Amino acid sequence: MIAKPVISAREAAALIQPGSVVHIGGFLGCGSPDAIIAALCEAHIGELTIVCNDTAIYDPKTGRTTGLAPLILDHLVRKVITSHIGTNAETQKLMSSGEIEVELVPQGTLAERIRAAGFGLGGILTPTGAGTEVEQGKHVFEVNSRKYLLELPLPGDVAIIKAKKGDRAGNLVYAKTARNFNPIMAPACSLVIAEVEELVEIGTIDPDHVHTPSIFVDYLVTA
Repeated sequence: MIAKPVISAREAAALIQPGSVVHIGGFLGCGSPDAIIAALCEAHIGELTIVCNDTAIYDPKTGRTTGLAPLILDHLVRKVITSHIGTNAETQKLMSSGEIEVELVPQGTLAERIRAAGFGLGGILTPTGAGTEVEQGKHVFEVNSRKYLLELPLPGDVAIIKAKKGDRAGNLVYAKTARNFNPIMAPACSLVIAEVEELVEIGTIDPDHVHTPSIFVDYLVTA
């Protein structure tokens, strides 16, 4: 296996262009690439379209933030495609004022749209949202007398993901619930940057324990 470049969080942020579609792993901050997110804020790379499960946590009373919430607070996001914004008051405020476009997608549908992008599918059929305002503007199919919506893939320019362990070739292992959106985002994006807590030598991770194979990873950042 060929070793992948190990770069700093700042160097990783420099690879992301303003206006990019960026997939960010994590679930309310669990499994989010915090160092790269901080570097994006420091570099003030904006106009981003973010694909994520949620916009993490921001509590205006305490100032507490998790995950990608700092990107929202720093006004670096133009649009977010997500399943949940209820734990980030700033996202709600900016959506109401029209400063951020929010596309809310049911969580399972979001996951499958990302997966479809990674595995070369033209879309998925789902009954979720059929017969509601969600189906407006979408193709509707009937299968065995049941209505399904065609939901299109969600590819990205860049994925920034977080792993518990990675070897120098880019084979990744996630810890527990951090194995959320990270594994499906890696195949869905043109450029993949993985932030790892522990970097080990090639050959030291049992192949049966690998969650994301090295072929999907372009750069490594040590947390």
